[in-house]
Amino acid sequence: MANPSLRVVFAGTPEFAVPCLEACRASGAEVVAVYTQPDRPAGRGRKLAASPVKEAALAAGVPVEQPESFKAEADRARLAAYAPDLMVVVAYGLILPRKVLAIPRLGCWNVHASLLPRWRGAAPIQRAILAGDAESGVDLMQMEAGLDTGPVLIEKRTPIAGGDTGGSLHDRLSALGAEALAEGLRRTMAGETLAPLAQADEGVEYAHKLDKAEARLDFTQSAIALERKVRAFDPWPVAEADIAGERLRIWSARAVPGIAGAEPGRILAASRDGIDVACAEGALRLTAVQRAGGRRIGAVDYLNARPELKQATS
Repeated sequence: MANPSLRVVFAGTPEFAVPCLEACRASGAEVVAVYTQPDRPAGRGRKLAASPVKEAALAAGVPVEQPESFKAEADRARLAAYAPDLMVVVAYGLILPRKVLAIPRLGCWNVHASLLPRWRGAAPIQRAILAGDAESGVDLMQMEAGLDTGPVLIEKRTPIAGGDTGGSLHDRLSALGAEALAEGLRRTMAGETLAPLAQADEGVEYAHKLDKAEARLDFTQSAIALERKVRAFDPWPVAEADIAGERLRIWSARAVPGIAGAEPGRILAASRDGIDVACAEGALRLTAVQRAGGRRIGAVDYLNARPELKQATS
């Protein structure tokens, strides 16, 4: 039996979730409310800022709710009053208790940016790049009380290219997530019951939240590992390294052959191709950097400002 008037509550916060909100609205389902994180201080002035999802919801004229949590009975009652058939959760930022998961008639769906059970948790996109995974994807999952443990309803895959950054993979998975969600909504409204596929017990990895302290490059690691870190941490928190007595943000770099026995951290070469820094294995060629208080620049411009580096390696 078709469900043409599916009542959906959407819960999400960052930019990643906006295409999924738009997919809900375009599906023909009735988005009766949007839940998002409370406004937070942002920018240099630390003024309260609305989340991207809140901005999109307000622009569409959808009611917005911003509870700190669902611990209070009043907040759960308010959600129940919307009488949702389904709650769609995309990077919301709150753990939903069992009492909330039980409110919608069809339960809660989550769009998660990994191929579960690999990379459950907060930062699956960056962790996949850091680990050197060959592919990633999105899973549309039926939520249960565990952290990203529910059965998968729809999966979409994409290869991780050698040039992918945290930003480029984020954008691709955001669009893929909207595709998976749109398919799930379309099939459900056509009367189909999506078949849940239980996650495997093997291969579980946790994608712990990114810590700014992780951004420091340690040249006693391999060049390949550091190249992945530079890619994964673009656009946040951005890799950092001490180069010739100066702290730089490293925006772009690639692993290249090094010199056997070279001390990690030593500058091996500095040319228009980049700045080669010795690592435990191979060398890391820095091609785009940022000085304190400056903007992102190519290696050539940086070396023009520090000609002594070219002289020291010539």
